[in-house]
Amino acid sequence: MKLIIQIPCYNEEATLGLTLSELPRHLPGIDQVEWLIINDGSCDRTVEVAQACGVEHIVDLGSNQGLAKGFMAGIEACLKAGADIIVNTDADNQYCAADIPKLIRPILEGQAEIVIGARPIQNIPHFSPIKKFLQKLGSFVVRVASKTDIPDAPSGFRAMSREAALRLNVFNEYTYTLETIIQSGQRGLVITSVPIRINGYLRPSRLVKSITAYVQHSILTIVRIFMTYRPLKFFMLLGSFPTSLGFLLCCRWLLLFWGIIGNDPAKPRVPSLILAAMLILIGVQLWIFGLIADLMGVNRKLLEDIQLRLRRDEFRSNSSKHDASKQCDRQKDSIC
Repeated sequence: MKLIIQIPCYNEEATLGLTLSELPRHLPGIDQVEWLIINDGSCDRTVEVAQACGVEHIVDLGSNQGLAKGFMAGIEACLKAGADIIVNTDADNQYCAADIPKLIRPILEGQAEIVIGARPIQNIPHFSPIKKFLQKLGSFVVRVASKTDIPDAPSGFRAMSREAALRLNVFNEYTYTLETIIQSGQRGLVITSVPIRINGYLRPSRLVKSITAYVQHSILTIVRIFMTYRPLKFFMLLGSFPTSLGFLLCCRWLLLFWGIIGNDPAKPRVPSLILAAMLILIGVQLWIFGLIADLMGVNRKLLEDIQLRLRRDEFRSNSSKHDASKQCDRQKDSIC
C-alpha cells in the first residue's frame, strides 16, 4: 500500500520547508509514504527546498497555471507513481500533518473513497466574521448541490483512494475544492469528512484575494457543475419561473376578459397577453434545453467510462514500469 502526499506550490520557499518537516514518513497500514510537489511556475527556491527535504517527485508546470490545474497534474503524477491513496495538503502549513492518519482511516477501513478534513472554522482567529459566514454558506450550498454532508467544502486537506482519483475531472481553472465534491457526490462516490486541527497563521491566502471575487468564482463553479451533472433538473427549475409567471398572467387576462375582475371587460389588454405568451415560450424553451442537455449527458457518461478504462490501463502500465525501475535500482545498490 503506497501513499503519496502531494502539495501544490507557488513561490513557497518561506513555508515549504516547515510544511515538509512535519509530514510523516511512516503511517500505520501504509507500506510506503512518498512526497510530491507541483511547482506551479515558482520564481523562488521552492524546488531547491523540496529537493533538500527529500521530496521524491517534483512536477514542474513551467508557468503559473492555477491551483486547479496544479491539483490535477499532481493527481496524474501520483497515479503514474503507483499511489493507492493520495493526500493533498497546502504548502503554507495550514493543516496539521499529525491528522493524516485520521484522514486516511476511512479509506483504509473501506468506509469512504474521499475524505475531507473539516477545519474548526468558528475558532480560526484570522478568519473575519464575514468570511466565516461565507464559508458556512458556501459549504451549505455545496452540500445541497452534491447531496453530501461535508461541513467544510473549501478545505484543501483531503485524501482519496486510487479509484476515486481515476474518476476525477476538474474543468474549473480557479479551484478544485468545490468542484471535486459536487462531482464526486453526483457520481455516487462515497465521500465523508473528519475533524482536523490547524496550525498557526503564516501568510494570507493566495486563492482568496478578495471576498467578492471568491464568492463570484464559487457561485459560477457551483452553477456550472450543477448544469453539467443535473442539466434536466437545472433547466426545469429555471424554466418553471417564466412559465409560472406567464400562466398567472394568462389566468389574470382570462379573469379580466370574462369580467370576473376589473371594470372594463371589453378592453383587450393585448400587451398582457403577449407578455404571458412570451414568458411561457421562454419557459418551454428552457425545458427543451434541459431535455437536450440530459441526452448529451448520456454521451458524457459514456465518455467518462471510456476515459476511466483508458486511465486504468495507462496508469497501471506506468505504475508497473515505475516499480520495476525502482526495484532494479535497489538491486544495483545492493550489488554495489
